[in-house]
Amino acid sequence: MREKSPETHEEKLEYLRDLREQAMNSASEEAVEKHHAKGKLTARERIGVLLDPGSFEELDTFIRHRTTDFDMAKRRPWGDAVVTGHGTIDGRKVFVFSQDFTVFGGSLGEVMAEKMCKVMDLAAKVGAPVIGLNDSGGARIQEGVVSLGAYGDVFARNVSSSGVIPQISVIMGPCAGGAVYSPAMTDFIFMVKETSHMFITGPEVIKTVTGEEVEFEELGGAMTHNSKSGVAHFAADDEESCLEDVRYLMSFLPLNNLEQPPVTDMGDDPDREDPDLDTFVPDDPNKPYDMRKVVAKVVDDEDFFEVHEHFAKNIICGFSRLDGHPVGIVGNQPAFKAGVLDIESSEKAARFVRTCDAFNIPIITFTDVPGFMPGTDQEWNGIIRHGAKLLYAYTEATVPKLTVVTRKAYGGAYDVMASKHMLADFNFAWPTAEIAVMGPEGAVNIIYRRDIATSPTPEDRKAKLIADYKAHFANPYAAAERGYIDDVIEPRQTRPKLIKALRTLQTKRVAQPKRKHGNIPL
Repeated sequence: MREKSPETHEEKLEYLRDLREQAMNSASEEAVEKHHAKGKLTARERIGVLLDPGSFEELDTFIRHRTTDFDMAKRRPWGDAVVTGHGTIDGRKVFVFSQDFTVFGGSLGEVMAEKMCKVMDLAAKVGAPVIGLNDSGGARIQEGVVSLGAYGDVFARNVSSSGVIPQISVIMGPCAGGAVYSPAMTDFIFMVKETSHMFITGPEVIKTVTGEEVEFEELGGAMTHNSKSGVAHFAADDEESCLEDVRYLMSFLPLNNLEQPPVTDMGDDPDREDPDLDTFVPDDPNKPYDMRKVVAKVVDDEDFFEVHEHFAKNIICGFSRLDGHPVGIVGNQPAFKAGVLDIESSEKAARFVRTCDAFNIPIITFTDVPGFMPGTDQEWNGIIRHGAKLLYAYTEATVPKLTVVTRKAYGGAYDVMASKHMLADFNFAWPTAEIAVMGPEGAVNIIYRRDIATSPTPEDRKAKLIADYKAHFANPYAAAERGYIDDVIEPRQTRPKLIKALRTLQTKRVAQPKRKHGNIPL
């Protein structure tokens, strides 16, 4: 700091440049080297990778904390422990805050929260996404309850902007205690393997309270939250690839809920048919196949950006394009647990459907579901309530909803998976579709139990009854007769059929009842 105030214009300009240089280099070289040694970028380096080159405009560069207690008063770095501002991704406006672990361990206090809240408020005003790069040791202990109140101010913004602008959290270091709740309320969470962690209480506290011994990575690492808890949606090998994934996700999302998603010409013929789909579903109804490959053969350029790839693998969710327009894909996965619906898959899909609906992204559903997972574990943990979330989400959604039944659609799961009764707009089925209350063998065992038991050749009798059941019920035509299926199509025609349906639905409007909000079974 200078001993005397600048007086001339030249001195004032030089003073400004000096201050800006100090703000841009608030961390010591030792702290930056230690950061890099862990495979982590600095707060400003991360912004440089995330945003278009030269587009970042910083805000609150010269703000400083006001704490006078402890040793805090001796160190008041410009900008505090977060870098905030706005820039562009592929030329589209976004707001960003990047927490700086090299300054006070990235701890959140009053001033840091004010900076974050300012960009969140600006993002909401102009209708642009907000991306948070989280790398923080938690609440700033020296500020006491003020830091807790600061977290509350951030939480309030998360709630008020939910469903209005996309909110994306990128965990690039520790995120503990109350700090995890802001990311948890955002639309998507990205994590980096080995270097990012999320937990309410750390390993030491858990050991003290419960006696359990667990390491940081196992407790709250990227793969733990991507595969076990389902808290995070994406896991990347390093920070650069993580930030590139964020940029790619943005290519599917509108800037706000009043805009349509961006259209990108992928150069893929909308009338393209794929003959391989005609024989893709195995003749054996119990033989698995990969629904991702079905999706790849239908969408533009075989591109499927999967969300929650490692969690609840019996259902797939992600973004693709049809005719250049972003769409949300939901599909049962026969290659994992036969594509059955359970607690985790129901929640995963319900969350994704609601996200797509909030941001005007049409939903394409590929159905091959044998039903809901049976068992006491599922029943006692609330499969009824959790399954109802997906039922609710599909019915509530007002975006264009298209469904393709590729094979099994049994029982209540048929209804739940975007059936006509859940207000889907167009429902198609392949000739391989089996739409019934339950599978042929189970149905015959219940309906004709006595008939089979008294038959002189029970196995032959059972086989004939199963064949009769398949002919009358386990096919798409009984449903098509009643209009529950709009058309039974050749599988190769799936892509052009979906694209024509989407074009028809571009002007879809739905009148909603007057209410504060629905009461989804949480």
